[in-house]
Amino acid sequence: MRRTMLLAAAVSTTLVLSGCLGQQQESDTARNADAKDVELTITSNSVQGGKNDLDAKWIEEWVIPEFTKQQKEKGVNVTVEFDGVGVDDDEYKAKVALDFGSDIGGDVVEIDGIWLGEFAQGDQIRALDEIVGKDKADGWDGWEQIPEAVQQVSTYEGKRFGIPKGTDGRVLFFNKKLFAKAGLPEDWQPTSWDEILDAATTLKKLPGVTPLQLNAGTAMTEATTMQGVLPLLAGTGSEIYADGKWQGGTEDMKAVLDLYQRVYRGGLGDPVLQQEAKGRDKSFELFAQNKIGILLESDYFWRDVVAPETGVAKMADRDTAVGWAKIPAVTPGSGVDGQDFVSMSGGSVRVINPKTEYPQQAWELLQFMNSAAATKAFLGDTAQITQREDVNSEVLSGDPMLSFIAEEILPITRFRPAIAEYPQVSTALQQATADVIAGRSADEAAAGYQDALVKAVGEDAVAGG
Repeated sequence: MRRTMLLAAAVSTTLVLSGCLGQQQESDTARNADAKDVELTITSNSVQGGKNDLDAKWIEEWVIPEFTKQQKEKGVNVTVEFDGVGVDDDEYKAKVALDFGSDIGGDVVEIDGIWLGEFAQGDQIRALDEIVGKDKADGWDGWEQIPEAVQQVSTYEGKRFGIPKGTDGRVLFFNKKLFAKAGLPEDWQPTSWDEILDAATTLKKLPGVTPLQLNAGTAMTEATTMQGVLPLLAGTGSEIYADGKWQGGTEDMKAVLDLYQRVYRGGLGDPVLQQEAKGRDKSFELFAQNKIGILLESDYFWRDVVAPETGVAKMADRDTAVGWAKIPAVTPGSGVDGQDFVSMSGGSVRVINPKTEYPQQAWELLQFMNSAAATKAFLGDTAQITQREDVNSEVLSGDPMLSFIAEEILPITRFRPAIAEYPQVSTALQQATADVIAGRSADEAAAGYQDALVKAVGEDAVAGG
């Protein structure tokens, strides 16, 4: 009940704010720029001892004292407070929406990248150049260390609204031991969808082995979309949202659904697994038990799932038994922008509240939080992909898989569209794959998806079908 009331209030607030903020004058980028006593607040969905514990510790124990010290050396007394929350993502989003409509919201606020467009459309956040000035916004030297592909997560309609906070990438993981038994190469790198299916067909001869798992169905929720439909769609040359329209039941979408049909109705994947409530977790366990040959997943699978000592599905021989390969386009050169290989990435972004009383100091804090020193301090002794190439080259040197993501995947990746309707579109995509698993043809599933999409976003916002 509490969550429902909070979300309802947030929706109401968003509607009101889209009018109120839109009537405000442009931000005074120099407001309080010379202040010697400054108060700032960082808002994040993290709390020590709870959700995103490491983020909260880093902010409270490193960012705040180090930034305060840096500013003091410049003759500025800064007091930085931490507004840590640690709740369900929907609740946090509702809180942030309410904060943006008040005078008590954080100055630097962390949001999920897929919320960016919604907040921008409601004029609750604004482009950096409007808040701090174009010269300042474009002049940060850190931009040179963030690949243009990764900057997509903080960009809306061609404008930067914040700075990305880390990212990830999706690849095809494969079990080298099973590949060896089936006579497949341990340096496997398919260059087309047919080559993926050929390898899966070869693996099918191994008893008790599921050759290929593509996340599908509604039980796996967003994992179906991010670790299935969207990278495959990119491999056809299309993106889910382009030129102001959502991809409907087009030929490219039918090609994606046809691949699902060939996998799950061709005996190459386990359709039951995709319909179980904890099917994704079970697929992790089966891979670790040498019972799944190929799995499309993010680097999270390597870092947190099959990690030998800390993983949820530990593989003692992970470093020698697990291989990875780029996701190929349908055929070479047929991916988005003529790419041979494709991927999808996720990530959050830190923005500046347009209502901040200290825009220049908030921008200094935001730059500081995304500096090389701060990024390395957050990582500590762990290896994880960051938004910065200089940090990645240093901290990932001992991890070939994560280095592969940073060097080979991030330059070719794509991000989900930061549009308010995206969750509804994602749900429709998940249902389309579920329809295929249930026995409907690719054409039938595409038609059903088209109808659901039109209902969700309106016919004028749908391409093809």
